Amino acid sequence: MKAPDESVAQARLFHGWVVVWAVHVVLFTIFSAAYSFSSFFTALEAEFAASRAGVSFAFGLAVFLYFLVGAFAGVVADRTHVRHVVSAGIIALALGLYLSSHVNSLIAFYICFGLAIGIGVGCAYVPSIAAVQPWFVRRRATAAGIASSGIGLATLVTPFLAVKCIEALGWRATLQWLALAVLVLGLAAALQLEKSPQARGLHADGDAQSPHGNLATGGMGWAEAVRSQTFVLFFLTMLGTGIIQFMPFVHLARHALDRGFAAETGALLLGLIGLGSFVGRLVMTRLADRHGRREAYAAMFGLMALSFAWWLISLALPASLLALSLFAILFGLGYGGFVGIAPPLAMGYFGGRSLSGLIGLLYLGAGTGTLFAPTFAGWAYDTTGSYALPLVTGVACNLVAMALALRMPRA
Repeated sequence: MKAPDESVAQARLFHGWVVVWAVHVVLFTIFSAAYSFSSFFTALEAEFAASRAGVSFAFGLAVFLYFLVGAFAGVVADRTHVRHVVSAGIIALALGLYLSSHVNSLIAFYICFGLAIGIGVGCAYVPSIAAVQPWFVRRRATAAGIASSGIGLATLVTPFLAVKCIEALGWRATLQWLALAVLVLGLAAALQLEKSPQARGLHADGDAQSPHGNLATGGMGWAEAVRSQTFVLFFLTMLGTGIIQFMPFVHLARHALDRGFAAETGALLLGLIGLGSFVGRLVMTRLADRHGRREAYAAMFGLMALSFAWWLISLALPASLLALSLFAILFGLGYGGFVGIAPPLAMGYFGGRSLSGLIGLLYLGAGTGTLFAPTFAGWAYDTTGSYALPLVTGVACNLVAMALALRMPRA
């Protein structure tokens, strides 16, 4: 048995951690582009004289497309090389953002922004997060949490920066600078990606020998996994939470304006979602490694249900930044933990052989719901003047997802 200090020193040098931090940068880059959308909301409303539902559809369509593309990109990454697929996504994302800055109609924005996020994030997200899983066994959820915390950091930092840039430069120039940042940071990180430890003469966790074999090629085939009851339940949990999960990313900042707060406050609230998400990915994934990944996964839906219930209650209270901040942090914790735990949970169930494709297909469940969520919330507000209906939906859907998760096998 190795001494504790020897194990720590080895872990610091293990190439798996290079992959983890490269994925962290990739996810920070692509989700900075995606989650900065709310900062552009008011400018797009004014530019195209659009309703909330109309503007919201741009985000819903974009996210649906990236989940749809991710299902196919994952299969391609399983059969080729993760580095190539992710790099192609980064280039497509940067090009689409640049083209979005030149559109003259909302329909054109749907096409350019939708394809930018759809192809770019779709090709980069699923293959990169799947690449982390074969490098670890004992600390798999922790490693996945660190990698995916790039999403939380993007949500924390980018909306506020985008607001300031829009005020100084306008929304079109801001998109152009964002495109350049995506291209430079994204490609630099993508070149460090590798899915198989064996390709570098290594084993999972940096061990000299591994009883697990080649984790990147072992496990279920795609068809066998998809037919299993575990996969069906997993998919349904994704669909359940996806029906409403992306509503806050589009509507929380706009709701803050309705309640009399400044645009910077809306960006701050999105940043608090990012902070909660960042902490959730780091802390909840550690707890999952220690106390059970399935149980932790189910608990995240409970946290999101609680957060939507609190936002619903706050509608009846005087406008309060503290109340909205509490929602943002609670939702961020649940959302971040959910995203951080799902990939290692899938690896435990199905193995690494077809993991990218399977994760992509699972996330298609969330994407199907996401096509509905932002537009539904915008329609509800346009029709009733309130977000109460989507918030009730958020509570119910996440409670159903939690119940389904608890029927999945322990992992």
